[in-house]
Amino acid sequence: MGNETSALLMQAGGGSDISFFIPMAAVFLIFYFLVFRPQQKQQREREDAIKAAVKGDRIITSGGLYGTITGVDDEKFTVEVGRVKGTKVEVQVARARVESVTKAGQADAESEKS
Repeated sequence: MGNETSALLMQAGGGSDISFFIPMAAVFLIFYFLVFRPQQKQQREREDAIKAAVKGDRIITSGGLYGTITGVDDEKFTVEVGRVKGTKVEVQVARARVESVTKAGQADAESEKS
């Protein structure tokens, strides 16, 4: 009876390694297609929009600042954030801190809908 018990324990705990890796690979693939791939695509689209930003486009910074691009440089944008007594209030924003870009024509169309 002792031999039968040890044989059953070996069968229960001593399964092949591939039976463990197949479900783990399936879980990884599910995560890749549901989480990682869409996130990479969204990041790529954001980077492309920032590279293509031009004067007149509206942006939102990672700090929550809304503004209109008035100048473009390799590393930064000059952004108009408002007017005080007719004078423009402009700040410089690093490209890396821009969260989203809305093209000038899209911004006008969206404000008309509101």
